[in-house]
Order: sequence, then structure tokens, then C-alpha cells
Amino acid sequence: MRRTLIKDTVDLVGQTVKIAGWVSIRRDHGKLIFIDVRDRSGSVQVVVIPDKEEAYAAAKEVRGEFVVEVEGLVKERPGGAANAKINTGKVEIEAENLNILSRTEGELPIDIMNPEFDVNLETVLEHRHLSLREPKINAIFRVFDQLLWSYSEFMRTDGFVEIKTPKILNAATEGGANFFKINYFDREAYLAQSPQFYKQAGVGFFERVFEIGPVFRAEPHFTSRHINEYIGLDAEMGFIDSFEDVMDELEKTIQYVFESIAKKCAKELELHGAEVAPWMKIPRLKLTEALEIMEKEFGKKMEGIDIDAEGERLICQWAKNNNESDFVFLTHYPTNLRPFYSMPSADPQYTETFDLLYRGVEIASGGQRIHDYKQLVANIEKHHLNPEQFKDYLDIFKNGMPPHGGWGLGAERIVQKILGLSSIKEASLYPRDVRRLSP
Repeated sequence: MRRTLIKDTVDLVGQTVKIAGWVSIRRDHGKLIFIDVRDRSGSVQVVVIPDKEEAYAAAKEVRGEFVVEVEGLVKERPGGAANAKINTGKVEIEAENLNILSRTEGELPIDIMNPEFDVNLETVLEHRHLSLREPKINAIFRVFDQLLWSYSEFMRTDGFVEIKTPKILNAATEGGANFFKINYFDREAYLAQSPQFYKQAGVGFFERVFEIGPVFRAEPHFTSRHINEYIGLDAEMGFIDSFEDVMDELEKTIQYVFESIAKKCAKELELHGAEVAPWMKIPRLKLTEALEIMEKEFGKKMEGIDIDAEGERLICQWAKNNNESDFVFLTHYPTNLRPFYSMPSADPQYTETFDLLYRGVEIASGGQRIHDYKQLVANIEKHHLNPEQFKDYLDIFKNGMPPHGGWGLGAERIVQKILGLSSIKEASLYPRDVRRLSP
């Protein structure tokens, strides 16, 4: 008999099926044994009666997280409608045969099926293989999955081609010190800080490209919003008139992604008491305007033209109060705060760049890039860097490049803020930070 997914058993009342999955809990009531079994599609109650001697003997051995295979008759479950919200509910399976496929070794280090699951984050991460089975934690990565799916889906629909770029490089992507150095045979190499140079090159042969892949940043942060390896959602597009075109495209993308998550992940959002707010047009502010608002509305004054984490939170609060938006674009960052490839504004102390903030945190950075070879060389020198170190990158622009721009989104930050997680590490399957390199 072929295996049936648990979610499909609701339509098979009166039929004999075979299911397989993990044991969530076993309950003994008198002579009856009740076992909740779950697979990737849902959960169902299995009833084992003494008359089925072999199945009953096996059921007596079952413990939480054992992997079992059950053959039995699907029956309507008394009071099933009341249980429909937590599992298949309306049915149960009366076991004919029960086989243990795999057992746990010793006591489980955490009780993932405890409805009051309250374990500190370090313990959760230390036992990550197991904690990922806990319903609320598992739901995080179903939202993550939908984020990746809908981002890719929209990009393809809007004419972007997916590329996969190298993550081992012969030079740090953007200069600076925030890179990981590795041994590469007989020389040194670096882990990619972003796919920036390659996605710009992609504009030269595909016009529009996107990538979903890991990004490595050697930043010794100890905050709730930083990790050293994350999943970047990048895109680059050619033949733009200005960086406003890039923001327009990113806004369309974000709207599609968030509406998809709201539609496809209703159960996961409910588990976390989270919601995706109805879509509102994203307000756009120059960074200097945002700084004026911060000082006037909140009494916060920055030293110089820059914004910190508290400032981002305050500007998002302002956007919510005044525009009913969870998002806000900040634009025209100073030249000294942006990479050398950023297109200068008409006022050269600023750049045609932006950050996208969501619920108090930056989730994307982007803008228009310099596409003229000579201007790019000059700008590298203005940033006190040596053009010879960027020879391969500069070669891209010797062959004719259209005006272009793009963005980089951080997937984990998006999931963190949608679900209201206290730390970005909760939104990373196996997080890497200054201290953690396993599991």
C-alpha cells in the first residue's frame, strides 16, 4: 500500500490507508492508546485498541519523536470539528498495523510539543535539528520559503533572469575590512560580501537579473539584527532613467511578496500573532528630510548626515503615524556613506541611492550605479582606492553598459520583522554569528 499524506485522510473516511510520520504525543486512556502522528502536511490522531495485538504491543513502546508507519481505517472523529483548527481533526485512524521505523536515543533535550514551549534562544539554537520541528519555529521557515518563492516568481514574471554568482573571490567585493579571508590552494581568497559586481555584469548580457544566495559579512556585531551569513535577494536592471525606476520596481516586488505571504501563510502568521498590513504606497524621504523630522518630532539630533538604529525606528514610527505605512524609503545618502560605484547626485556630496526601512529596520539598500568607465575610475580614486585592484570589474564597463541600478534585500530581516521575532537568529535556519559556527 502506498503512503497517504495526513491532510488527504479527511476525504477517505471508511477507507484503509497507510500514513507515516513523527509521533507528537502518546496518551493512554484505560486500555486505549492514542497517538498523534504528524507529517509535512498535518497531524492526525491514531487510536490503537488491545484487539490488534501486534500494533498494540508496538504502540506501548512509542515515545515522542519516534518515526512510525501506521495502516488503519479512517473514521470520523467524535467532536472532530472542534479540533479542525489544530490538525485534520475531523478524522482519526484506527490502527490495524503499527511499525516503528526509528527510535529516539535517550531523553529528548527539549520538549518541542509542549504548548507552553518557552526555551531560551541559545538552547533552541544548540538543539537546532530538533527545535526546528516545534510548530511555531517550523512556521518561521514556511514563511521564509514563501518569501523566496514569491520573490523569484515576481522577478521572473517581470523579465528578470536568475543567475548564480561566485562566492569565492580574488578580491574583497567593495574594499574595506568586513570580509572573510580564506585559503584557496596556493593563495588567499575572499568570501563574497555581495554579488554586486557580477549582477552588474549580468545587465550587460541579460539586461535584468536577480539572485537568491548567501552573503558573508565579517562584522563583529552582537545585536538582534545582525548575522554574519545571510540570504540576499538581489536584483539589477538596465536602461533606467533614474534611481526612482529602481525604487518603483522594488516597491512592486515587495508588494507582491508581502501579499503572497499574507495569502499563503495565514496559519503561520496566526501562530505568531502576526499580520501583514494592507498595502499602502511607500513614502519617500531624502535622508536630510528624515533627520529634520527626527529632530522636530522626536528631539533626536544626529552628528553629521547619517542615521542610526534608533533613528530608523523613529522614522518608521513617523511613516506609520503619518502615512499608515510600515515602510519608508530614505534617499540621497552622502557620498562618504556609499560604495564607489554609486551614482553621484546633481549635488555631488550626495548619491542616487536609497535604503528601504520596514518596521524600524533597514531591509534593503540600493540605487543607481555609475555605468561610464572613466567616471567609475575617477570615483574609485576619489574613494582612495586603487583602480588596478578592480581591473576585472572595470573591464565590464569597457564594452558598453546601459544606465542601471538595483538592490539587495536581507531575507532574514524581512521574516524577523513580519513575525515580530526578537532576534534575527530566529529567522536563520542555522545562524552564523561571531560566536556560533555550529550546528
